[in-house]
Amino acid sequence: MISEKRKILVIDSSTSGIAGDMLLGALLDLGATPKRVINAIKTLENPAYGYHHIDITLNEVMRGQFRAAQINVTSTTTEKQHGKELINIIETAAKNIDMSIKAQEFASKVICTLINAEAQLHKTNPDHTHLHEVALVDTAAEILGCAVALDDLSLFEIQIYATPVAVGGGIVEFSHGTVPVPAPAVLSILQSKNFPLHGGPIEQELATPTGVALLVNLEAKPIRFYPALTPLKTGYGTGTKEYAHHTPTTIPTPLRLTLGTTVADATVVDQEIVQGEIAVLETNLDDVSGEIIGYTIEKLLNEGAKDVSVIPTVTKKNRPGHLIKVIADKKDTTHLSELLIAETGTLGVRIHYCQRHLTSREVIAIDLTVLGNKETIKVKISKNAQGKIIRIKPEYQDLKHLAEKTKQPLRELAELALTQTQKKIANHS
Repeated sequence: MISEKRKILVIDSSTSGIAGDMLLGALLDLGATPKRVINAIKTLENPAYGYHHIDITLNEVMRGQFRAAQINVTSTTTEKQHGKELINIIETAAKNIDMSIKAQEFASKVICTLINAEAQLHKTNPDHTHLHEVALVDTAAEILGCAVALDDLSLFEIQIYATPVAVGGGIVEFSHGTVPVPAPAVLSILQSKNFPLHGGPIEQELATPTGVALLVNLEAKPIRFYPALTPLKTGYGTGTKEYAHHTPTTIPTPLRLTLGTTVADATVVDQEIVQGEIAVLETNLDDVSGEIIGYTIEKLLNEGAKDVSVIPTVTKKNRPGHLIKVIADKKDTTHLSELLIAETGTLGVRIHYCQRHLTSREVIAIDLTVLGNKETIKVKISKNAQGKIIRIKPEYQDLKHLAEKTKQPLRELAELALTQTQKKIANHS
């Protein structure tokens, strides 16, 4: 069974936009239990909440060329609540539904995000903010339904990523008047969580306040491209909105959710583990002596560089020269760039940021006794993501010291250290 810690979810609204019913449909398509979600929404059918005769339909529909799940919730009641009343409805209903504390807290955060955004826009007290369109049954149903579906799929326990939201374009007319897309509440909510958006791909409103409030409260990490993952399942969800005057090929694709595992859980053995970004610094030199280059290498390594390499090259005017490449942590780029300039006199340093992959490593110590001379040798052991040993490498300086003391070939001492390390590992396994 795959550990929940290894699972990740990608919410891709980069062409579809996002609304509450779209996210709920995608979660159901991803595998959330329909009966559990429907029963949760049905708890809103309570005179105390002001909702009556709630009707729920779940269908599989086509949006353009793609299949997607669509859920539609309606009620005969058109009563609209103020901010404090709607918060109370969501929180009370959530406590009466079989869901985790995290799911209850999520539902509460979403409705509070919606209300606070409206209150700030209209400079009103959140308790008395009138939510107009979002105060009907749809909002409460989508928030509670998504909370239950996320809980049912155990998605509150995993890392979630999300692409920038497509918000559409043009203008939209609603109770506050005619406003440009994205609607003020959508922009306010995304701004409050520093979440990215982009316009298009069509001149329609693609992102709703409820949709983005659900998204930002999942605390998804914004990404431009999918992270390395092994896909397990994909869910597609769409709303009831129709796109007039658009051909099937220009209708935005449904909201897509991709559930997967990190590369470490792939069935194909991967010998590398993503370790984040590093910096590669480089500069061309064609008028610097070997002594200066050697001194610079030593100084770079002593002041934080992870590795330094020098590559013979031919520079402009066909002069022989050297390319110095430095691997460093991002935090050290300024200091090491200044060091390169100061020591070599180069006029500039190029900096590239890139992702690196490393095997996991540990260092153990073994004792070697050779001709009566005992020496402690440090040995670096590299493993892949599944814990399989890839390489065993004794420390060169330790072997060199022993070789000089015993007058034995370094190669033979390295083989002896490898054998001793393998025995030690076998005894501890």
